[in-house]
Amino acid sequence: MGANDMRASTRDSSEAVIVALGLTRRFGNVTAVDHLDLRVRRAEVYGFLGPNGCGKSTTIRMLCGLLTASEGSVRVLGHQLPVDAEAVKRRIGYMTQKFSLYEDLSVAENLEFLAAVYGLVGRNATARIAELFEQYHLGELRRQLAGTLSGGQKQRLALAGAVMHKPELLLLDEPTSAVDPQSRRDFWESLFKLADAGTTLLVSTHYMDEAERCHRLAILDRGRLVADGSPTELMADLPGMTLRVDSDQPRRLQEALAAEPHVLGVAQIGASLRVLTDRKDDGVAWLRDALKNVGVTADVEPTEPNLEDVFVAVTRGRKEDGQ
Repeated sequence: MGANDMRASTRDSSEAVIVALGLTRRFGNVTAVDHLDLRVRRAEVYGFLGPNGCGKSTTIRMLCGLLTASEGSVRVLGHQLPVDAEAVKRRIGYMTQKFSLYEDLSVAENLEFLAAVYGLVGRNATARIAELFEQYHLGELRRQLAGTLSGGQKQRLALAGAVMHKPELLLLDEPTSAVDPQSRRDFWESLFKLADAGTTLLVSTHYMDEAERCHRLAILDRGRLVADGSPTELMADLPGMTLRVDSDQPRRLQEALAAEPHVLGVAQIGASLRVLTDRKDDGVAWLRDALKNVGVTADVEPTEPNLEDVFVAVTRGRKEDGQ
């Protein structure tokens, strides 16, 4: 069991902060979210993994009360949406992919404005802003205009603004899409600190390494939930086998394997190929025989699966079913 899984196991799994049943959103003839069932527990980091256009942002906006579902039901923090949308909005934080604060105001002015929006005044506002300056390393930037900040600095400011009122639930829509790897790592450490303090987080991403950090994870494909569980569980339940293939002709081999019916995916990693097959028990022997048939000499060994393998497997199945 990984560190994230152990941390998640200490939480009260019976208390759900988000419960969605058959959640659906249509825009004309386009179904953006298709009968999504979702359960997010208190104080966990729950990830949405999927490509652009798969329904992640639309789902988050429905969970915030910003969009009304076309069908289905959703409860957030014990409140039914959209009936209790205003009550929910006071208890959640929302961080969008695009920087949404005022670029012509300083860092301090942005936080002072948000404090006023959330009803913090006087000493309470001053104390909370000072706390956020220290927590997100913004003190030295307090007089700098937000529009002149780097991507990582804007990200820290946006997160500080989203947690100004100490929300019980924080929803983040691809928050690290425009920052460097070090800023991404630092940002995720901040998220885990919030979770350890009792905040529930739902984070959408299309980065596999970020998805692996989550306590639990939903994989979305064209508006549908195609897998749900901890990263460890999803990889253990992979419907197939992942193989490493070493050959001095990787490009020729990749072209040959792409036509094999039992190959779900092939990716070149350096001079090796990573092959995902639906042959769960005899994958190594089967692939060795397949390579002999195409006249290619290669070494084939099993390797540990990752979330990318899971994603390829669950979305490939839907494509082949014509869904």
